[in-house]
Amino acid sequence: MEWEVVIGLEIHAQLATKSKIFSGAATQYGAEANTQACAVDLGLPGVLPVFNEEALRMAVKFGLAIDADIGKKSVFDRKNYFYPDLPKGYQTTQLHHPIVGKGCIEIELDDGTTKRINVTRAHLEEDAGKSVHEGFNGMSGIDLNRAGTPLVEIVSEPELRSAKEAAAYFRKMHSIVTYLGICDGDLSQGSMRCDCNVSLRPKGQQEFGTRTEIKNVNSFRNVERAIEAEIERQMDLLEDGGKILQETRLYDADKNETRAMRSKEVANDYRYFPCPDLLPVIIDDNYIEAVRATLPELPDAKRKRFVKDHGLSPVDAAVLASSRELAHYFETAAKAANDYKLAANWVQGDVSATLNRLEIGIDQLAVSAEQLGRILQLIKDSTLNNGGAKEVFNALLDSKGDGSAACIDALVDSMGLKQVSDTGAIEAIVAEVLAANQSLVDGYLATPEDKRAKAIGPFIGLVRKAAKGVNPQVVMDVLQKKLNELG
Repeated sequence: MEWEVVIGLEIHAQLATKSKIFSGAATQYGAEANTQACAVDLGLPGVLPVFNEEALRMAVKFGLAIDADIGKKSVFDRKNYFYPDLPKGYQTTQLHHPIVGKGCIEIELDDGTTKRINVTRAHLEEDAGKSVHEGFNGMSGIDLNRAGTPLVEIVSEPELRSAKEAAAYFRKMHSIVTYLGICDGDLSQGSMRCDCNVSLRPKGQQEFGTRTEIKNVNSFRNVERAIEAEIERQMDLLEDGGKILQETRLYDADKNETRAMRSKEVANDYRYFPCPDLLPVIIDDNYIEAVRATLPELPDAKRKRFVKDHGLSPVDAAVLASSRELAHYFETAAKAANDYKLAANWVQGDVSATLNRLEIGIDQLAVSAEQLGRILQLIKDSTLNNGGAKEVFNALLDSKGDGSAACIDALVDSMGLKQVSDTGAIEAIVAEVLAANQSLVDGYLATPEDKRAKAIGPFIGLVRKAAKGVNPQVVMDVLQKKLNELG
C-alpha cells in the first residue's frame, strides 16, 4: 500500500527575557541547580503571579513576523497534571484565547521551490523544571531553575509531508525567532525544542491516521532522523496488520529509534480552566503598531533583497540570509570589498568550511568581517592571489593578527605573499623556465593548436614554483605570448 505522511510540529521557543514570565526570578542558563526558583515559581501558598509584559511584546512581535492574527484579548489557563518537575501541579498556559492566532510561513524545498505552511496558533506559557537522572547513585533529582521560564509554543497545521519538510520548517522558525531577537535559538541549551506529531494514512484518504508525538527533539538533524524512524516504525506495523497507539514517544539518537513513553493525553485529561490569579491581557491597535515598528528585516525579505540588489542566486541568497549573524557578516565583508558575489563565494566556501570544522558559530570566528573584506579587496586589486588569500585567512585563524583590518597588509608583507603582477619581471621568469625545459617546450610546440590550452598547464606550475606569488593571469598571458613566438 502507498502511504501518505502527515506531520505537525509544536515548537517551544524560550523567550529572551531577563526574568521569568510570572516572577522576577532570573532566567540565566547554567546556574547551580535550584538557585533560580522563587516562591512564585514553586507555587507556594499566598503568592500571586505578575505577568511579564516583555514576554507579551515578544510574542506579539513573533505573530506580526508570520503575518498572524494578534489576540487583542488573551487569557491564561491552568493545565493540570502531576509530574515531579511541576511543583504547582499545573502549568499556566493559553488554550482558547492565545496571544497569536492563525499565521503562515514559507519554507524552501530541496528542488528550489517554496511551500506555504500554516500556523494554527502560538501561545504563551511557562516552562516546567527538569528531571536529572545522573549523579544521584541511581536516583533522580529535580532542578527547578527552568520552572516559570517564558515560552512561546508555535503549533503548525498538519501540512508537512516529509521529514525533510519538517526539518526545513524547524530551521525557518529558528531563523525567524533569532532574527527577531526574541530567542537565542541555542538548541544545545534547550532554548528551542520541538514535539513532532506523526501519522500515516493511505494515499488519497482524507481522514487522518492515529498520531504519535515525539517529545523534545532539539536539533535540526534529529527532527529529520526521529521522524524518519517513526515513519518506518508505523509503516512496518501497519503493513503487518497492527494498529498505531496514540502515545507520546521519545527519540533515542544513539539507536536511531523511537520508544514509547506514555499514552497520549487529550485536552480533557488536563482539566483546563481559566487561571483565577491572572486577568485577561488586553491590547489595542496602538500597542500592536508600536511593536510592528520594531520589526527588523526578516529572512525572506533579506533573501529577496540579496537577489535583487546584489545579483546573488536564489540558492546563495537563501543560505546567506538563513542566519541573522551570517547575513550581517556577509554584508559587512561585501561592503568593505565592494563585491557581493566574491564575498558570497568566500562566506559559503572557506568561512563556512571553517565554522563546520571548528564547530563554532560565525560570532566566534577569529576572522572578523572587516578583515575578510580587506582580504577580498587585495584579491580584487591583484595584490593577493586566491592561494595567498587563504594563507592570510588561515594565519588570522591562528591569531596572527591584532583583530583589525589594517593588520592584513602587515601580514601580507611579513608572509611574503604580495602577488607579482609586473609584466617585465614575469617575462624574465618565464624566459628562464622555458630555457631550462626545452623538451617540454618541444612537446608543447608539437601539440595540435586545439589542445595547447591544456598543455600549457605544466609551464604555469613551473613558473609559480620558481617565483612565489606571481599573478596567474599575467603568467598565462606571458606564457602564451612567448610560446607562440617560439612556434
